[in-house]
Amino acid sequence: MFRSSRRLVLFPARSHTNARECSEGCSSIDGRRICGKEPKEEAVKPYRVKPGGKLSLKECNPDDTGDYKKSEQGKAKAKAETAKLIARLDGLQERLYAGATRSLLIVLQGMDTSGKDGTIKSVMSGVNPQGCKVAAFKAPSKDELAHDFLWRVHREVPPKGYIGIFNRSHYEDVLITRVHGWVSDKVAKRRFDQIKEFEELLTESGTAVLKVFLHISKDEQKERLESRIADPEKRWKWSSGDLEERKLWDEYQKAFEEVMSATSTEDAPWYVVPANRKWYRNLIVADCVVNALEDMKLKTPPAPDGVDFTRLRIV
Repeated sequence: MFRSSRRLVLFPARSHTNARECSEGCSSIDGRRICGKEPKEEAVKPYRVKPGGKLSLKECNPDDTGDYKKSEQGKAKAKAETAKLIARLDGLQERLYAGATRSLLIVLQGMDTSGKDGTIKSVMSGVNPQGCKVAAFKAPSKDELAHDFLWRVHREVPPKGYIGIFNRSHYEDVLITRVHGWVSDKVAKRRFDQIKEFEELLTESGTAVLKVFLHISKDEQKERLESRIADPEKRWKWSSGDLEERKLWDEYQKAFEEVMSATSTEDAPWYVVPANRKWYRNLIVADCVVNALEDMKLKTPPAPDGVDFTRLRIV
């Protein structure tokens, strides 16, 4: 399923990587190729930022829905496929938890109202809570500031057998801090390298790292903020600070581009997920999570040695 869905793959204009060689013609925008076909064995994936490439968010359409029409029919089809993926996720998580040899860290980033909470609620709806851990990183405490910026993050990395979700993450220390000028460009770029080394440590230790940027348009953010004002059931989400951060939209877009370009690696790549349409966002993220777990080739642990289950009787 999803084999015909279309997405942007941000490859340099020179050539594709061997793992994703394109057998069809590709167009080029500003020196970047747009590829419309994935290898046959792969299902649809979100937009992947090629390691070493230079990302431009203006070239990524936040309203994209692949081959699904922007209609109730298209929405229903996408939701049906998402439900199938969530069912697969349930079985994969059980194997992950039972085997306890690997773990998965999902990093969610995006502008305010991009749907981080909604993504967790929808995509992880079929997951057993005892094997899933969510961490949200707010402004650091006095104790946390007394340590290196990754200290509080490493403590929240999921142990083997678990899926961990960072609702915002260590990337805040090279995003909001840089946009507001709390750290210099020199410090931020040094942190880029430290983050890559940190994530390399995680992957080498058995934790797969999946990094997702939920990409919405400025107009979509405006609608969602207005919805929070108008709907009494959503007003609890309101923060006046969101309006101040919105004024810095362009600065944040540039910061995200630089961060993802600098820290997307082969083992811990960034994915730019079109998030204007929540139903398509959920489909793509669910597929990405399933792919990450299937790549682990998880197996059910063997039964205990010395037990003949054919002769066991419960009395």
